[in-house]
Amino acid sequence: MSVLHLRGIGLPDAAPIELWIVDGRITFEPVAGAETIVDAGWITPGLVDAHCHVGIRFGGGGGETVDGLIAQAQTERDAGVLLLRDAGSPVDTRFVDERADLPRIVRAGQHIAAPKRYIPGLPVDLDDESQLPAEVVRQARAGDGWVKLVGDWIDRSVGDLAPLWSDKILVEAIAAAHAEGAKVTAHVFAEDALPGLINAGIDCIEHGTGLTDETIEMMVAHGTALVPTLINIATFPGIADSATRYPIYAAHMRDLHSRRHRTIGAAHEAGIPIYAGTDAGGSILHGRIADEVAELQIAGMSSHDALGAACWDARTWLGGSGLVEGAPADLVVFDEDPRGNTAVLAKPAHVVLRGNVIAR
Repeated sequence: MSVLHLRGIGLPDAAPIELWIVDGRITFEPVAGAETIVDAGWITPGLVDAHCHVGIRFGGGGGETVDGLIAQAQTERDAGVLLLRDAGSPVDTRFVDERADLPRIVRAGQHIAAPKRYIPGLPVDLDDESQLPAEVVRQARAGDGWVKLVGDWIDRSVGDLAPLWSDKILVEAIAAAHAEGAKVTAHVFAEDALPGLINAGIDCIEHGTGLTDETIEMMVAHGTALVPTLINIATFPGIADSATRYPIYAAHMRDLHSRRHRTIGAAHEAGIPIYAGTDAGGSILHGRIADEVAELQIAGMSSHDALGAACWDARTWLGGSGLVEGAPADLVVFDEDPRGNTAVLAKPAHVVLRGNVIAR
């Protein structure tokens, strides 16, 4: 592996930076004879998609083929996304860890749901909620420090979104995950499932379109994080249009969509830590982190903080590293300041993964 040299403006500090890459790691000690690959540009740590699915077949649900899921990971990599939090996959992707040319994946195991209360082919379905603590332990041991619950979904017997779990079993299940050293997150669209999940000590909420002033205050008090997946929420009107048999559910989905930016903006204003996730996989194509960052800005985050939610802040949250001495050389270079410019953010000039130049 050759020694590489980069010079430019580093983020998040927006200050001049000069670094070298030796044996796949960053150093700020000059190295003679290094190949200069960047002499001017904006340099960031590798981008992050904090909610995606590597291994879900696009457009149809169910598991993806090996070739298909590799293509998904490559698409993220080429967009500069070098750290992925996989928020539930029905297939084993651990072989990706052996591929030096693919992003690092932090896995949440498989979704946990109840029969007919989530997308067919994706979750582990529990016949009785008493099984939840044991299944949470199993998924904690199968994942990389995360477990994913389906917190709510349409209940066809009532014709609307409804919680899957009792408050009591959530307390037991989340405590079981924490005893394993794992964090728990949950898919939640609507309002009713949130208080039980937050009070039970859940670590993160996915989507969060049903947040209210009360549950926002609860999340602040508990230190609960939020990954809004706003480009996925944009699909709600189409979902509502297809739900002609369930008019209450359809109206609910349209209402959640109509106030999505106000809801996430209120969460941000209250101080809830927010991270960028696209929900890529299934109905959302991979490689769209720039679009999610733009949506966070519409919701009220500054251009700097919105990019941080998909970069330096998200990396810290997931245990990744930034542009520091000795860190793995996972970084992205842009020709211009990528903050507030979706077109620039979507087209990196250079992607360096584990010290290897992927795109120049």
